[in-house]
Amino acid sequence: MVPAAAAVTAEAIRKRYPGSDEQALDGFDLAVPSGTVHGLLGPNGAGKTTAVRILTTLVRADSGRATIAGLDIATHATDVRRRIGLVGQYPAVDEILDGHTNLVMFGRLFHLSASDARRRADELLERFDLVDAGRRAVGRYSGGMRRRLDLAVSMILAPAVLFLDEPTTGLDPRSRAEVWGAVRALVAGGTTVLLTTQYLDEADQLADRISVLAAPRGGGGRVIAEGTPDELRARIGGDRVDLVVRHAGDLARAAALVERVAGAEAEVDPATRRVAAPVADRMEALAATVHGLRAEGIDAEDLTVRRPTLDEVFLQLTGSSAATEVAA
Repeated sequence: MVPAAAAVTAEAIRKRYPGSDEQALDGFDLAVPSGTVHGLLGPNGAGKTTAVRILTTLVRADSGRATIAGLDIATHATDVRRRIGLVGQYPAVDEILDGHTNLVMFGRLFHLSASDARRRADELLERFDLVDAGRRAVGRYSGGMRRRLDLAVSMILAPAVLFLDEPTTGLDPRSRAEVWGAVRALVAGGTTVLLTTQYLDEADQLADRISVLAAPRGGGGRVIAEGTPDELRARIGGDRVDLVVRHAGDLARAAALVERVAGAEAEVDPATRRVAAPVADRMEALAATVHGLRAEGIDAEDLTVRRPTLDEVFLQLTGSSAATEVAA
């Protein structure tokens, strides 16, 4: 059942590109509540970009139905385009022009009058903290500043829904943080965001809910898990004790200790001298492990109790790590 307040919906969307033996999307479903960030995760080829292209009316689905702000994307495509913004993987702004001129130019392309385009450019430069750089050539901007300018361009018509297709690819940590801050500000102002990304920490930082698409070899193009980041972590267990011993010769004894504490089989990685196991009570497990290490004279290099990471969730659900997929 699709929530009545959903800003973006998709029901049983299917798409196969000409000449391909595989479905790019094979029964894709989605419901994004208004004023939230929804992450779309999946390995390369799982259909994330195809889903965005269909929802933004750039590609027509073979079957199924989707809506944006209650409007059917197939029968009201023109009206849908007036209500959405799209930021792709690569900057769309002109690097020779300055930021203000770029915004005015796009404003005119969106049929704003010259005075309205200039006024909107001024508003957006202030909103995205680019006033000081507004008269500087974009070619001299940092990566984060360029992406913020891209976001500003996408907001010229104040869209109800903003699509971000891997918006921080190739950015350094400082620039990524700048983009994250800008996205949070947009959502606080009521914008709904659909985010595709292969950076699991990005989804963890920004997304209220996440949909994970299957790997192509496992029947891609469909959602295999959906929920909040914490709900997805819970699918592969709760807290885990994670112990790194100083000496490889202590691994067997350390594994036996952790198994006694956890009451479950431990995972042992000889390459990193790491032992891990799920635990029911994090504080009790931590205290018992510390006591056991002292009693048995095992030197620990590190000991933590942590929740599973989204990367571990991704690995279990899709059969490949996020890092591998990014490099692929």
